[in-house]
Amino acid sequence: MRSARLRRTRRPAAVALVSALTLTALAACGTSSSSDNGTGGDGASGSSDPSAPLDPKTKVTLTIDCMPPAAKAAELKEWKADVAEFNKTYPNVTIEGRSTPGQCLEPPRFTAMLKAKSQPDVFYTYFTDLPQVLSEDGAADISAYVTDKSVPLLKDIDPDVLGSLKQDGKLYGLPTSNYTMGLLINRKLFKDAGLDPDNPPRTWEEVRAAAKKIAGLGNGISGFGEYSAGNTGGWHFTAQMYSLGGDVVDASGTKAAFNSELGKQVAKNLHAMRWEDDSMGKTQLLKWGDLQKQIATDKLGMFLAAPDDIAYMVQQLGARYENFGMGPIPGGRNTLAGGNNYMVKKGISPDKIKAAVAWLTYKNLTVGKGQFDWARSKADGLPVGVPQPNFWLNASKRTDDAHRVQNATMPVANFKSFMDNPVAGKAEPPKAQEVYKVLDNVMSGLLTNEDADIDKLLATAETQVNQVLANQ
Repeated sequence: MRSARLRRTRRPAAVALVSALTLTALAACGTSSSSDNGTGGDGASGSSDPSAPLDPKTKVTLTIDCMPPAAKAAELKEWKADVAEFNKTYPNVTIEGRSTPGQCLEPPRFTAMLKAKSQPDVFYTYFTDLPQVLSEDGAADISAYVTDKSVPLLKDIDPDVLGSLKQDGKLYGLPTSNYTMGLLINRKLFKDAGLDPDNPPRTWEEVRAAAKKIAGLGNGISGFGEYSAGNTGGWHFTAQMYSLGGDVVDASGTKAAFNSELGKQVAKNLHAMRWEDDSMGKTQLLKWGDLQKQIATDKLGMFLAAPDDIAYMVQQLGARYENFGMGPIPGGRNTLAGGNNYMVKKGISPDKIKAAVAWLTYKNLTVGKGQFDWARSKADGLPVGVPQPNFWLNASKRTDDAHRVQNATMPVANFKSFMDNPVAGKAEPPKAQEVYKVLDNVMSGLLTNEDADIDKLLATAETQVNQVLANQ
């Protein structure tokens, strides 16, 4: 599904406590943060010139959501260490981190937060949240504050990633991570089925053939898995369309584009794998988390995923890194891309915006520091070596890649096929969640009904998606 909702639904709920960094006990990321009407947070006036550096005499307090919860001890330890290091340069900035029980961002909570204007000064979103945030007038235009001086590695950030955070040429956020989808495989099952785990299937015909061999192992093992519930089915139908060079919405953003020969090709292939080959298993109506459990327990050979699924399965499901590998998305024409970022609340002071850009630069946009301190992550027992996030270009990419490999805690060679054969990422469609909800019906129809009328499923979905797009 679109990155916005993808990350909300794909992360398991976890019991979390508000950290000691939090100054007030909070029950949600979206606890209100009042606008300071141009003052520096504690009442001291600062410069309104975006190009001027933050005055060290101006005291600023920033509320920032989605701080790691207490249940993620290593991540929280690193957050606190980064705050302390940041304060050596900016002792006048108080970082007030906020954590949330369960998922940090859930759709109803996120929507309610925006409508109530109760988002923190610096709030966590996903690339595809931008239209929703702007429709609620929730984010500040930070274009003038983001320069080569304030963000030294700005020119080394993938422009496509920054482009996901822009509208009408204005920048509304800074990235924390990005992803593109590929084919995640269970290396053990590949070997058991006589397949080469270092060369995952590169076409959908090869996927179908490999899935039959893996399912032929018996013992309830499925060769290929797909989602069909919770908007995740529509998300993956979109990814498959992209992989063949198709679209689910036309270039104008106003009309469905999947009721086509390519759409029928995707649908017919899935239906054939499910019913003719019996290679997708009998349990369907799966959503995010279900396929991860299957592949982690050697009951599934492969499915479409982002690379960070691997870290989740090891950390949360007790799997082993060496059991997994990745190849590029079959078809290879395009792949679905997404990511995460922070935005700055509209209406806060210029000094707060400057402080926010400084914090986000240190924490998320500095090679070798913050989230890219791979040596520290390794020492803290966190996963190192997952191919993404990786939005760096030029010298920054070379340096970060080298540090990542040097400190890897997993066999990075297992991702060689994925890394050596990059596929152009393509953003999710407009009104993604509503489109995906409709396309869930196509996926569930294909995978639960042997007599499914593919033409009717696509035609009905086309009408419904056109209605969704007409209400933009």
